[in-house]
This record gives sequence, structure tokens and C-alpha cells, in this order.
Amino acid sequence: MSMSLEDVSILLKIPVTGKVVAVENFARYTEEFRLDEIRLVSKLLGVSIEDAEEEMNISKGLTVPKCWLKSRWCPEAGSNDTTYPPMECIVRAYLLYPLSCILFAVTSRSRVSISLLKLLEDLDDVDKYAWGAAALEYLYRQLGYATRVKVSQIVGYLTLLEGWVNEHFKLGLTTSNAKYMDYVQPRVFRWIQKHEKVMNVDKLGSIRTMSYWSVIGVRWTRHYNGWTPLRIRVR
Repeated sequence: MSMSLEDVSILLKIPVTGKVVAVENFARYTEEFRLDEIRLVSKLLGVSIEDAEEEMNISKGLTVPKCWLKSRWCPEAGSNDTTYPPMECIVRAYLLYPLSCILFAVTSRSRVSISLLKLLEDLDDVDKYAWGAAALEYLYRQLGYATRVKVSQIVGYLTLLEGWVNEHFKLGLTTSNAKYMDYVQPRVFRWIQKHEKVMNVDKLGSIRTMSYWSVIGVRWTRHYNGWTPLRIRVR
């Protein structure tokens, strides 16, 4: 049993079909490619070439500081800068932030990848991309990396993983959200984490014995070229 596109659609309510989310292969990183990306940042975020180059030179890569990106649509209090870029540029910065920091999060806590910026060039096409399918593929890839011996971190949209676990397994670590509104909010909001300083022995035991559960009832649904469990009951 594993997460499917149907799970993503139900849990997050974001598109799982549509245009493919594809970015440039950064393996071909050259000086010419870097300059092209600097010009792209300047054009799509409404900043000068010098400003874009300065921010990208700090990391010596294709990232910009989170605080700098956020300032594109949310100027710091007390700032004397009263000039604003065009509204389209503000919207792109606003969209790039959650895409790069949530759905496709990386290990850096202070910097944001600009790899998805080109997909935001035409704002009318943003809702036509299969963001959900890309987020699921990215999460699977990161889970694979996390199994390696020398890897000590995991990235990706872990809320999706947590929501899937809450949907299918009863671990007693969450409780129902009384304010959840079905058909309005994504299903992932159906649960809220229990805030406890110490995990009791019963709950710890339920996690450790999870691998010994046996499936006693599964409802299957047709999914593309195979069959995917829609609901599962365990003991």
C-alpha cells in the first residue's frame, strides 16, 4: 500500500492532472546558464539585473534568500523603499515562496530555489500544471534519499505524508478537528496533532507494532493501469 494520486487529490485538493511540471537540468550549470537565470529573475520578479545577481552570488547557485523573496511582496516594516514592482511580479514571488518552501522544500532553511520560477512566467497557466503529481513524485524521491546511510535529513511536503498516515492508520497521535469543513477544506485539515510533552507507553507501542498489523478489509478502486486501495482497515 502506498500513496496515490487519488490520495493527493483528496488530501490536498490540488491538481494531479494537467501540464507536466518540468524544470531545467541544473547539471548543465555553466556561466551562460547562470546569467540566463539571473536575467529571468530580473524579468519575472521585477528587480534589477544587479540586484538579482547580488542575491544569487551569495549562495553561488540558483537560489535566493527567503527573506529577500518575501520582501518582493511584503516589504519590511519601516522600510524607506516605496517603489513596488508590477503586480504580476509580486504574484510570482508570492507563488514561488510556498512552492519552493512547502511543496518542493529543500534542506536549506534560509534560501529558496528559483527552479520553478520559469513555470510562473504565464500566470494564466499556473492552475493548469499537475502540481499534486509533481509533489508526490518529489516526496517519493526524497523518501528514497532518506533511506541512505549517510543522510540525516528528509525534505518534501511531509504534511502530505502525515495526512496519508492519519487517513489510513489509527495511531492515536491526532484528534479530529472540530472546525474542519468537508468539501471546503483539504482533507488534511481533518486532523490536528495532539500536543503532549511525553508520549505515553501505549502510543509508543502502537507505533512500534505497526509493522505487525494485518489487513482485514480493503476496498479497491480502479486507478489508471492498476488497482489502488481506496480505504483500508487493519487490526
